Amino acid sequence: MRTEWFDELPVGITVCDAEGIIVSMNERAALIFKKSGGRDLIGQNMMECHPPAAQKKILDLFEKKQPYAYTVEIKGVTVMLYQAPRLENGLFAGFVEFICPLPEVIPNLDKINWVKK
Repeated sequence: MRTEWFDELPVGITVCDAEGIIVSMNERAALIFKKSGGRDLIGQNMMECHPPAAQKKILDLFEKKQPYAYTVEIKGVTVMLYQAPRLENGLFAGFVEFICPLPEVIPNLDKINWVKK
């Protein structure tokens, strides 16, 4: 399977292991975190990249191992950050963070018809 799509997505993706060490990031994430070191952040503990208030939230995420999402406005663009626990062979292996710029208007569908097999 080709993996180029990972770097070409218009969404920042950063992956850390169960100890909080950054193990991977795509090109968009490297650009987002350029001032902090970009891809040089790989191998560093994510706690070192955050202020104390955020570190407290990170510790909570690692304790609960549940997804967390929020939005923030950056330079006039609303961005959603979604942090999800990742599993390897059913065991907690860290988190994946998605940083997604959102359009000004997001449709809210009443229902969706999923693909039937």
